[in-house]
Amino acid sequence: MRIIRPTSIELEKFFNRSCNHKERIKATVSRILLDVRMNQDDAIAKYTKKFDKVRLKSRQLRVTEAEISAAFQNIPSDFVSDLKKIIENINRFYRRQLKHNWRIKDENGAIVGEQFHPLDKVGVYIPAGTAPLVSCVYMTVQPAKIAGVKKIILVSPPDKNGLINPYILAVASLLKVDEIYKVGGAQAIAALAFGTKTIPRVDKIVGPGNAYVAEAKRQVFGYVDIDMIAGPTELVIIASNDSDQKFIVADMRAQREHVGGQAILITPSKKLAKAIRFAIPEKNYGCIILVENLQEAVEINNKIAPEHTELLTNNPKKLLKEIRNTGVVFLGPYSPTAVGDYVAGPSHVLPTGGTARFFSGLSLGDFMRSTHVISYNKKALEDVKPIIEKMCTIEGLQKHWESVSVRFQQGREQ
Repeated sequence: MRIIRPTSIELEKFFNRSCNHKERIKATVSRILLDVRMNQDDAIAKYTKKFDKVRLKSRQLRVTEAEISAAFQNIPSDFVSDLKKIIENINRFYRRQLKHNWRIKDENGAIVGEQFHPLDKVGVYIPAGTAPLVSCVYMTVQPAKIAGVKKIILVSPPDKNGLINPYILAVASLLKVDEIYKVGGAQAIAALAFGTKTIPRVDKIVGPGNAYVAEAKRQVFGYVDIDMIAGPTELVIIASNDSDQKFIVADMRAQREHVGGQAILITPSKKLAKAIRFAIPEKNYGCIILVENLQEAVEINNKIAPEHTELLTNNPKKLLKEIRNTGVVFLGPYSPTAVGDYVAGPSHVLPTGGTARFFSGLSLGDFMRSTHVISYNKKALEDVKPIIEKMCTIEGLQKHWESVSVRFQQGREQ
């Protein structure tokens, strides 16, 4: 790995990275989206044959109860008990995020408030190309369930036998996903966004995927909502001279199991920097940033705004107060990123590509929408009438003012 200084041009480029995709990918995705929108199930079948190397008719796209039953025969019995423990952790975390309707009333009787509604239909994309990301099922579906989403539609690419990974099916079944379809890639996103004869249109699409999936989500945003545009996984480790080198190496190598994954070590220790460079000589793992002190390390982390931040220092809670821009923070030597990936409770669907500056990890709010409530009586409206008149005059919107003044004309009943 390379050791660089905070003033490096290379680091400046990393600060300005984004999840923007190549024009070739954008053009390909655009064609697929239009094809699916126009030709629906026929286009889905065509791209499933082309990309997944399997022929599936429209009636074969939806996973059957028999396929789900068969999936349970291919997983160990203790997997269910492990999943229950994970679900308990997810429930404990997300139930704290539940939103409740509220109202406030002023002295004149004016009432304002907010009421919350779960989304009607959510589409969940589960990757299964280079690796079947089974954990993505419970990390996306369960928060949606807790939020009260009425219908959850899951899509995942089939294998060459026309089947979805048995673990993905088992988890989806145990979490009571409403419908599961064997379709992947940009064509799956198109189907969820626009609907086909077989696959229903949804209100929002969540879940990670490759560059084509991410670009498809970007292009359908507006037709439906999306959680975020996710890029390759990222990890920043802030460590000091006494941090355990074995832990650092293991955590950085773990990131490279994902295609394009990047790991960055930020440390004020020259000794540690040299040791990690020797332990990971490969250049494509990321880099080591040598800083003056831990405060500078935190500042650089906030500029990078990574998906994951690990604080492997003596007093991580002290540094935590200064960490602003990251998807998730792991405190101390026994909180590796893998804990968050699989069992801790908070979803591992997190912002990448520097978007942690303005995006958050998947939350209950992603599966709900709010409606503002306003209720004024005559006295309350009369109290603000002069203010409304002035604002209407400033903006030149006379009819707006008349819609208020008409309510106070003589003979008008309240």
